[in-house]
This record gives sequence, structure tokens and C-alpha cells, in this order.
Amino acid sequence: MAAMEQSLIEQYKDVYVFAQQVDNEISQIAFELLGKAKDLADDLGEQVVAVLIGHNVKGLADQLAVYGADKVIVVDDPELEVYRTEPYTHALASVINEFKPEIMLVGATAIGRDLGPRVSARVGTGLTADCTKLDIGDFPLEPIPGQEQKHKQLLMTRPAFGGNTIATIACPDNRPQMSTVRPGVMEKNEPKPDAKAEVIEFNPGFTPNKNYVEILDIVRNVANVVDIQDAKVLVSGGRGVGSPENFKILEDLAEVVGGTVSCSRAVVDSGWKPKDMQVGQTGKTVRPDVYFAIGISGAIQHVAGMEESDLIIAINKDEDAPIFDVADFGIVGDLNKVVPMLTEQIKAAIAAK
Repeated sequence: MAAMEQSLIEQYKDVYVFAQQVDNEISQIAFELLGKAKDLADDLGEQVVAVLIGHNVKGLADQLAVYGADKVIVVDDPELEVYRTEPYTHALASVINEFKPEIMLVGATAIGRDLGPRVSARVGTGLTADCTKLDIGDFPLEPIPGQEQKHKQLLMTRPAFGGNTIATIACPDNRPQMSTVRPGVMEKNEPKPDAKAEVIEFNPGFTPNKNYVEILDIVRNVANVVDIQDAKVLVSGGRGVGSPENFKILEDLAEVVGGTVSCSRAVVDSGWKPKDMQVGQTGKTVRPDVYFAIGISGAIQHVAGMEESDLIIAINKDEDAPIFDVADFGIVGDLNKVVPMLTEQIKAAIAAK
């Protein structure tokens, strides 16, 4: 029986990425996942395959090739014009059953969080949600007497128990190995403008049933603020800022350095700032060039969302604050004095140029 199960598993090849698109525009998470998929595929000696689902989307395939897809499977049907759970689940599950990927990566977006678990249940495999790290390695991580250690497994790492520990999870006995990955965690490949991918068109057929919802209207939310995941410089404030009004000094600094204001969970929980501005395990993962952590203690839940920033500058009156352990530069002092002084110094330096 074990030999038969191993033979079935060996039928599964390549690293697949669900290439999310909305309104025929590929989401950035798709390019990030292609970057990680390339690393995993290189370790396995396999290829990277993007799965593009929608209507009139074949023309987007070249963009996926530019960022690392060797093949693009296109599922194109009028039923897929707008994301709906049932037809998209049917589409992706059908691709998995037909082409048998070894690994299936899905972005942990609103769409991906809805789609991923349903697809994994339908194809009979496990799914590790909200991953922050993916590697190929042995599982169990250390040999255990009497238990087989399997090689070349997908090791999926994610925060657990409220971010107080890190769990590494594997799915050694089922395929595909599936995970959803937080946006902003993985790095895109350098684009290769002339790259072309093999395009495979596949349509499993769609028969509307009672699980097909009917979309009566689409109301678009027009955002007036920059997505903090796109910002090159973030000026982030925590509970230590003291009040919502006091965020004005952070806004002044952000204006001078060409940055965007963000915040910690404590600030959102206090009702000072909206959830879209939250950095951290339960907020957004960011990777700016410069990250100012002002009045932020540095709890592990927050650090998990910003530790990959290129340069971290911390300002806190508590010299023992954990944020200083991850900061490149730290200033111990009253933020109400330090931040305005820093803003004025930067203004003066700019004016002197």
C-alpha cells in the first residue's frame, strides 16, 4: 500500500501559482509568488506553471512569463468574468486534477483566502494558511526513531498561537502541497521582458448550479490613500504616540521624507487609524526601503510584518523596547521632541541642497 501511495505521489510535478487577476489586471501577489515558485522549482529540478483564470485573459500570459512562468494554463470562460467562489473553485480544482502539480501556491488575499481552502478540500489535500516562509527540505525536520524522514518536502512556515511561536508544517502524504502566502512577504523575480511561456488552454466546462451566486451589482470602493504595501518609506506609529491627534507629527515627517503613515495593531484597536494602515501579523506585511517605528514596542506580531524592511529606524523612550533588537538605528527619547527635531533637520538638509 505504501509503495502504491508513493507511486501516486510521484505523478505530481512542478510548482503551480494561482495568478490572481481582477478586471483583467494581474495582482502583484501573483508576481511575488512566481518569484518564490522559481526558487522552489530550482530546488526540485522542476518548472514553474501559472494558472490564469478569468474571461478574455489569455493576453495576460506574457506578463506571467516575464516574471518567471515557464508555462501558463489559461482557463477562460464567461462564467469566470468576475470572481465567484463556485466556478473558480471548479476551475482550479479541475486544473489540479488534470495536470497534477506537486505544489500549489495561492495568495492570501480576500480571493485567495476564500478559494484556497475550498480547492484543497475538493482535491483531498491539506492547506497551510498565511505562510511567511517556504522552503524545500526534510520532514520531520530532525530524524525521529521509527519514523520515515521524507526528503524534498515543501516546508511551510507560519506564525501560530497569536504570533507567539513559529510553526513549520508539511503535507508529506498528499498532493498537491498547498499554501496561501501573505502579500508582501515574497520577492518578485527581476523581469525578463523578452520571456515567453508555453500557453495551455483548458476548460473543464461550467454548468451553473445552486452554488453559483448571481452578482446583481458591483460597487467599487475608491481609495484615497496609498496602499502601505506599495510605499517605499513608511512612518509607522504605535500606542506610544499617545493620541490620534499626535499622529500629526508623524504625518509631518512622512511628508518631508516622501513617505506614508502606517500603524500598529494597538492603534487600530484604539480606533485611531483604519485597519488598512495596520502593519503586522494580523495586518499587512510590508517591505519598504525605510521603516520608521515610532512609539512601537516591537511585539513579535508587529515585527513579523516589517522585519524585512531594508532600513529600520526606531524611536522609543524605553531603551529596553524589543523594537531596538531589529532596528538598524535606534533613538531613545521622547518622540514628541525627537520626531519634530528630525523633521526640521531633514527639511534643512533638503533646503541646503
